[in-house]
Amino acid sequence: MSSATTSFDGSEHAAAISEADRPTNVLFFDGVCGLCNRSVDFVLSRDRRGAIRVAPLQGETARRAVRDEGRGASSETRSFDTVVWLDSSGREFVRSAAAVRVLWQLGGIWWLIGWLLWLIPRPLRDVGYRIVAANRYRWFGRKETCRLPSPAERERFLP
Repeated sequence: MSSATTSFDGSEHAAAISEADRPTNVLFFDGVCGLCNRSVDFVLSRDRRGAIRVAPLQGETARRAVRDEGRGASSETRSFDTVVWLDSSGREFVRSAAAVRVLWQLGGIWWLIGWLLWLIPRPLRDVGYRIVAANRYRWFGRKETCRLPSPAERERFLP
């Protein structure tokens, strides 16, 4: 349950989600990035349990759950240039740590690949992540609007 607040300029904004109401097992992604959208397709097609939900970083859920400055969100989670994972206990992970945790959540061979990636020191993993992130629009394209879920995906997408 969220409420609206009125700012000094008179505009209305949804209040931040309380920690108890914060969604979990959510992959937040750049909704206009071609690579990010392909990654979402990858995750949804391999998440046989249907445990992972997704939401664009440009959306209302991300604004309230991970990008809210009043909640103490880091500058990393307030931008659109990183992937964010909220796990089942509500912990927040970014960049390569988020990608590894999503692989662990998928299970099977993906769990093993996630562990192999985890063996690479995080600073090195994040260098690779940042190189891809800096070039993702050029290499994979950029959409004009955020992706709309198919009818079959709708229940797994948060606004």
